[in-house]
Amino acid sequence: MRRLAVAAQGYTSRSRSGTTREVEETIRRLSCVQLDSITAVERSHRITLGSRVGAYPRETVSRLLREGRIFEFWAHEACLIPVEDWPLYRSWMTPHHPWRGDVLSQHPELAEHVRTAIRERGPLTSRAFDGQGGGGMWNWKPAKMVLEALWNSGEIVIAGRVSGFQRLYDLAERVIPREVLEAPQPDSTRQLQELARRAVVSRGALTAKGVVEHWRLRGGIARLEPHLDALVRDGVLERLQVADGGAPVLVPTGADIDPPRPRTTALLSPFDNLLWDRPFARRIFGFDHVIEVYKPAPERQYGYYVLPFLWRDRIVGRADLKTERREGSLVVKALHLEPRVRRSAALDDAFERALDRLRRTIGLERVVG
Repeated sequence: MRRLAVAAQGYTSRSRSGTTREVEETIRRLSCVQLDSITAVERSHRITLGSRVGAYPRETVSRLLREGRIFEFWAHEACLIPVEDWPLYRSWMTPHHPWRGDVLSQHPELAEHVRTAIRERGPLTSRAFDGQGGGGMWNWKPAKMVLEALWNSGEIVIAGRVSGFQRLYDLAERVIPREVLEAPQPDSTRQLQELARRAVVSRGALTAKGVVEHWRLRGGIARLEPHLDALVRDGVLERLQVADGGAPVLVPTGADIDPPRPRTTALLSPFDNLLWDRPFARRIFGFDHVIEVYKPAPERQYGYYVLPFLWRDRIVGRADLKTERREGSLVVKALHLEPRVRRSAALDDAFERALDRLRRTIGLERVVG
C-alpha cells in the first residue's frame, strides 16, 4: 500500500523544469491542490506542484486561473481544481459564506455595487473598493466580505493573483468556459460517487475515512459508504483487507498493489496531498504528521515550518527550513531523522538533491546550513 500511495502522487525523481501544461495536468491528476498563505519557505501549492513537475514559472497558476483552465474553491480546503470539475461543486456553491453567513442579504446595495464595478471595469482586487477593516482573516471590510460571498456562490471567480497573493475577482461567465458553466449539475449520487472515485484514483489507496477527509464530506462515512459499495459492485474500485487488521483499503480496480520501489527524493509541503489522512500516513509510513506552525514556539518539537522528507517509499525525516529571500538562500535549520532511520552517505546525498530541487522551485540561489 505504501508504494502504491507514493506512486500515485507522481513525484518527479530528478531536477527538471515544468511547463504550464504539466502544472495543469498535475492539478488534474491530484484532483485538487491545497492553498495556504504561509510563506516561511514557499507557498504550499508551489511546493506541492514543484515536487511533481519541478521548477515552473511563478505566474503559471495565475495564468491558468485567468484562462479558465483551473478554478479555486473549497475541496479539502481552499484548493486549485481542474475546471471541468466545476459541475461537481455546483451544489456546494451558496451565498451563505461558511464563516459569515448570508452576507449578500446583509449588504444588498454593496453587493450590487461590487457586481457592477467588476462588470464595467474588469477583474478587480478588494483594494479597488472603499471601506474599513482591520485586515487579517477575521476583520474584513464589508466589500471584501461581499466579494468572498459572491465567490462562494460561484457568481464570481478568482481570475488570478497579483502582488502579495491578492485575489483578482472577475465574473464567472467571463472566465469559466461556457460549456462548463452550462454543463448539467450531477445529482447527489453521481456527485458523491465521482468524488469518491477521483479521491481513490488520485491517492492510489484510501480508507473510506480517507475519502471523507479528502473532500471534507458532510455526513461522514455513514453517508458515503453506500456509494463506495456501489463503486465496488460496478467494478470501479476494489476493497482490500489488509494484514495489519486495520480498516479495509480502497484501490482502483486492477491497480498494481506492489509496484516497483519509487525513486522519489522530495521535501513535501506540510499540506501535501499524501499527508491529508494523518491516521493513514501513520498506518502505512509509521509517520506521525505534526504541523507546528499553530503552536507557541516553546511547544514545538521540530520547528515552525517543517517539511517531511520522502526518500524512495518512506518518510525518513523532517526538515526545519526557512527562506531568506533578500539573501537568495534556503536555510536548513535542522533535519530530524525518524526513529530507526540511520544517517548514511546515500541519505545525505538524497537530502542535498531534495534541497536543491526545492531551491530551484522557490527561485533561490543557494542552500545554507
